[in-house]
Amino acid sequence: MQSYTIGQAARLLGVSPDTARRWADAGRVATHREEGGRRLIDGRDLAAFSVEVAQGGAGDDDASYTSARNAFPGIVTAVKLGDVAAQVEIQAGPHRLVSLLTREAVEELGLEVGMQATARVKSTSVHIDRT
Repeated sequence: MQSYTIGQAARLLGVSPDTARRWADAGRVATHREEGGRRLIDGRDLAAFSVEVAQGGAGDDDASYTSARNAFPGIVTAVKLGDVAAQVEIQAGPHRLVSLLTREAVEELGLEVGMQATARVKSTSVHIDRT
């Protein structure tokens, strides 16, 4: 059976290695040590834990409830306000996301450059370009 390092598990779970390590230290997911001393997580244990995390069992009390499954946490890099509409840019890792929304929504959310925000994407179609 395949085993995963804490770093690999973190990437698969979409969290930082520190978060994955804290979950392992707390006994949320079982680990074992290889000969070299690295902690590993069995594939079956990681699969079960990933389902728990996806269903909201990771203990994130500040999580919002949404039907959008593609979440890109990042930092606001630009806010352009018009009279009615606004444009907000978020840098989420290597991804730059741009959202057009109402000025009122931006003001209600208090969005400003430098603050953390999550872009959530829900679409009925996905376009693929050949590179």
